[in-house]
Amino acid sequence: MKKYKHLGAYGLIIDNNYIVLVKKAKGPYTGLLDLPGGTIEYGEKPSETVIREFKEEVGVEVKDYELFDTDSILYDYEHKGEKQVFHHIGVFYKINSYNGEIKKDIELNEANNDSLGAEFYSLSNLKEEELSPIALMEIKKLGYKLRLKK
Repeated sequence: MKKYKHLGAYGLIIDNNYIVLVKKAKGPYTGLLDLPGGTIEYGEKPSETVIREFKEEVGVEVKDYELFDTDSILYDYEHKGEKQVFHHIGVFYKINSYNGEIKKDIELNEANNDSLGAEFYSLSNLKEEELSPIALMEIKKLGYKLRLKK
């Protein structure tokens, strides 16, 4: 079994019971909805990562934010028939204001290699199994209860 560790910074935009999420194009969370954000690059502060990643994955310029949480999870998944364990460590920010429009369709390229675009999703309509485990963990910390699969 392969083991992977990932350190990233992520942002939460929540407005009137709607949250901005991205659909993952690759990696352990392929096909799931996830928080916008990503890998903290060498020499980069976590807050700088969130600002950069929101431009790349969401298409907006973050203006005001605050540190919300740091946490991690272990996630078992299968890739090409091989069992893998993903240790996902995150620094999470609440995004209080931003400029620009949320881009539903974003091209995959060198800067954005895993997001198929972002949009607002109703927190009352989301199902737990639609979300990455780390997004689910943070949404629950905010006190939201999501629907279970039926």
